[in-house]
Amino acid sequence: MGKTNEPSTGQQLGAALALLVIDLMVIAWLTYGYGMAGWADAYESDTTGPSNASRTASQAAWLLAGAAALSGGTLLALRWRIPGTVQLIVLGGTAALFASAT
Repeated sequence: MGKTNEPSTGQQLGAALALLVIDLMVIAWLTYGYGMAGWADAYESDTTGPSNASRTASQAAWLLAGAAALSGGTLLALRWRIPGTVQLIVLGGTAALFASAT
């Protein structure tokens, strides 16, 4: 039995938890921006074109989808399966939620 180069489950769980905290902070920041844009839209009388909230949600969806693909894909390629899967699920799922708000 040879030693493999794969990280231990404990290391993967620790990395997944640390990345999850960062993900949640970014998601909270984007949600706050979306809420503020929606609040500002309520006070604008100009209704032509897409609303600020819609543009903000679209930007957040693209940002999170890119982050999910980049971070999750890289972690999976490096055989960090647990944090890679968590990144894809959390960031990708939130990107889908923002995309549905556009």
